[in-house]
Amino acid sequence: MAIPRQLPNAITIARIPLAVVFFVLLLLGGTYGFDDITLRWVAGALFVLAISTDWVDGYLARKYDIVSDFGKLWDPIADKLLTGAGFVGLAILAEWPWWVVIVILVREWGITIHRFIVASSHIVAAAWMGKVKTALQGVALGWCLLPLHVLVGFDVWTLVGAVLMWATLAITILSGIDYVLAQIRGGKASAR
Repeated sequence: MAIPRQLPNAITIARIPLAVVFFVLLLLGGTYGFDDITLRWVAGALFVLAISTDWVDGYLARKYDIVSDFGKLWDPIADKLLTGAGFVGLAILAEWPWWVVIVILVREWGITIHRFIVASSHIVAAAWMGKVKTALQGVALGWCLLPLHVLVGFDVWTLVGAVLMWATLAITILSGIDYVLAQIRGGKASAR
């Protein structure tokens, strides 16, 4: 069965407006979903659906050998817009500390800006640690965005959320260091 060549890219681009809709719904849902639990469930579910498409577009592109430079560049950008909306939303709602969100966003957007700068000479695809980071961010945000405290209790939900937040912060910093070191090694290798 053939699929349209642009389907993976279309899925990637669809995450951008989904990020905006999700962000608005999250803020309307309010803190921990106590303000409007239905909107918080919808916002959390929309985030989980949108972040899951990251796996789908990559799978389709690899399976049908339609990986493109456009996809390599825009897939991580769409991910960062979606996860960034989640991080900022949680900080606005005072569910994650602003300093944690700022550290994560500086790493995320610093690397994205670097990718844009070097895009004319080469495309920097995500490394394995970056993929693990994105997956962990998705899990952490999914857990914290969904008002699961109504199912597992507030204490369990908060404890698991805190563990996931610290793990996300750690892998985000480590993958950023890995990216910078890889770029330095690559620069030295091409200078030779």
